[in-house]
Amino acid sequence: MTQKLAAAGDWLRRRAENILCLMLLAMFVVFILQIIFRYVLNLSIGWTHEVSVALWIWIVLFGSAFVIREVDEIRFDLIWGGAGDKSRRVMQIICSVVLVFLFGVSLPSIFDYVTFMKVESTAYLKIRFDYLYSIYVVFVVAMIIRYIWLGIQAIRGQAPEAFDPTKAGSGV
Repeated sequence: MTQKLAAAGDWLRRRAENILCLMLLAMFVVFILQIIFRYVLNLSIGWTHEVSVALWIWIVLFGSAFVIREVDEIRFDLIWGGAGDKSRRVMQIICSVVLVFLFGVSLPSIFDYVTFMKVESTAYLKIRFDYLYSIYVVFVVAMIIRYIWLGIQAIRGQAPEAFDPTKAGSGV
């Protein structure tokens, strides 16, 4: 059963990566259009800026919620890397409790603010701000679920992955 869940999770993560790549491609195409219109055709168009900003917001929050793995998150490597398994578990539990609390406390206000923003829209494309910023609510809910899961794993005795400076993504 857990293998099927892991396979389904991997498949969903790959589809989220595909969506993220499509958003990045769309942002790049719109950016190139903006350059062509401004510097080649000498026409200023504002909708390309709006689309680029909206896609950037969605790329960052959607990617953080569904694509970035916990080991890819930024952390204090000097402390984390020098800690043993038990210490990393304790740090993960503390971090999980604090983040679930903070995100949980802020969620009702975030939801209220995003739904309130339906009264405003973007200047050129008239996209309602509640649609534009709805990804932030999704991001917060995904972070709450992620850190509940990570906290449960740490409580059950599974230590977070140790720092490995030889890995390509280690920042070294």
